[in-house]
Amino acid sequence: MKTLQTTFFLFVFVPLVNSAPPIQQESLQFYEYDTDVTMGSLIQQDYEMQSKDIRKDGTNVSLDTSLRLQGDDSERNIAPTKDTNLPTCLLCVCLSGSVYCEEIDIETVPPLPKETAYLYARFNKIKRIAVSDFADITTLRRIDFSGNKIEEIEDGAFSKLLLLEELSLAENRLIKLPVLPPKLTTFNANQNRIKSRGIKANAFKKLTNLAYLYLGHNALESVPLNLPESLRILHLQYNNITTITDDTFCKSNNTRYIRTRMDEIRMEGNPILLAKHVNAFSCLRTLPVGTYY
Repeated sequence: MKTLQTTFFLFVFVPLVNSAPPIQQESLQFYEYDTDVTMGSLIQQDYEMQSKDIRKDGTNVSLDTSLRLQGDDSERNIAPTKDTNLPTCLLCVCLSGSVYCEEIDIETVPPLPKETAYLYARFNKIKRIAVSDFADITTLRRIDFSGNKIEEIEDGAFSKLLLLEELSLAENRLIKLPVLPPKLTTFNANQNRIKSRGIKANAFKKLTNLAYLYLGHNALESVPLNLPESLRILHLQYNNITTITDDTFCKSNNTRYIRTRMDEIRMEGNPILLAKHVNAFSCLRTLPVGTYY
């Protein structure tokens, strides 16, 4: 009886156990399937979103191309500006040791190539000249700052320019003169606001090569002292000069002294009557231009 029951149990339940799929295997299959579907859906959605974003006027373009086109459009919409921070030889004209920076609205002295010999920076908006502007430029022979707004020049700004021969600061707003380089032959400071106290007593004494000195249309009350023997042309017209002495141009203790190089002195437009100071011109070959009566 027991044998019959055992046989019946094996006959009924064993097939059922073999036919049931393992739970672990089914769980693994579900996990892999779910992962495949999720990643595929994300890739498909991402592709569709990109396609919609970069579709323009019915034409499909790549994402990189779209970004480049957008960048080009934004660049074209930027208004052109005048960049004064450009390298000097792009902002100015550099030619064979000469730098031309005229009428370009610069407000400071631009950095110069070290071989610069001639600088023309006329009619700009420069207000100040610093020592650092020419600290490394020892080759300069001519500088023209005419027609700017220069109010201040640092002491020693031109001290290293031992080759400088011509300097123009005309048509600016100076009230005093800087220390000038020793080999200067021409100095032009016409049309400024310079007063006599703005010129040191020995400002021109050591300039033994100075031949042309232009100080017209300023606010000088007297003729500068210690003018060098090398001077040929002196312009002092339209100042506030009211007096001169016997030693202004000549030497009162030497009646034989003659200024052989002096060709022209202009003093018209000053309140002084030159006829009252005849002895002041005794050493000159020609009388100054100005009011005598």
